[in-house]
Amino acid sequence: MLASTRSTAARSAASLLRPASRYISTTQPPRMAEVASSTATSEQPTRQQEPRFKTFSIYRWNPDQPSEKPKMQEYKVDLNNCGPMVLDALIKIKNEQDPTLTFRRSCREGICGSCAMNIEGGNTLACLSRINVDTAKETKIYPLPHTYVVKDIVPDLTQFYKQYKSIQPYLQRDSHPEGQENLQTIEDRKKLDGLYECILCACCSTSCPSYWWNSDEYLGPAVLMQAYRWMADSRDQAGPQRKAMMQNSMSLYRCHTIMNCARTCPKGLNPGKAIQEIKKSLAFD
Repeated sequence: MLASTRSTAARSAASLLRPASRYISTTQPPRMAEVASSTATSEQPTRQQEPRFKTFSIYRWNPDQPSEKPKMQEYKVDLNNCGPMVLDALIKIKNEQDPTLTFRRSCREGICGSCAMNIEGGNTLACLSRINVDTAKETKIYPLPHTYVVKDIVPDLTQFYKQYKSIQPYLQRDSHPEGQENLQTIEDRKKLDGLYECILCACCSTSCPSYWWNSDEYLGPAVLMQAYRWMADSRDQAGPQRKAMMQNSMSLYRCHTIMNCARTCPKGLNPGKAIQEIKKSLAFD
């Protein structure tokens, strides 16, 4: 009886072990020759890319050395080890070649407007400007034109922001709805599209010849577009006062529709159109 019990237990154990054999890999271990061959292949040196050196010619001026004239200084950057944007190259130059190079930058996404500068003859944002991969051509970088320079490619935008402050760029109302927000219709909200996206980078204003000649009195494309942004806002109740600020020969009417502003705007906006809307509203006032 004991022997029978043992044989039954053995058969049960064998039956439990059989299915497990289906999950055992039958793959044979690699031969030694194959292992040696794969090792030799992995040890072969990888082919190095040929360096692609791009020349960047950058405007340099140091206010701590006023006796020295501004100059253009050249730097070479290997595009194989650099990001695709001009700002990437500037950061690489500052980090690896010349820590004295001075420029503004912040978000790196075309939102803050800090890295506005003149690149290859046009005002734009360095973080949105792709590097010309033609290594035979150098890329020239200057500060925004017709501005005072703080250092290197950092422009002094004191006058620009002073003018922006003068238009009172905030919602003004004589009365406020109690216990709720200042609402507006979907149609009225759409009137602000193409206006509120301005990031105040000053690319348009510093590309405008009228602003070059009269920057002390003419408000310029960027500021005028922001003025119209509040004039077009259905929630704002200071329209008559805003129009009165424009009723002179200099603040608005120095615009001659040259349209450099619309061509250079890195956000694709049209300040010239906003200026014409202000003129039209004043004409029919």
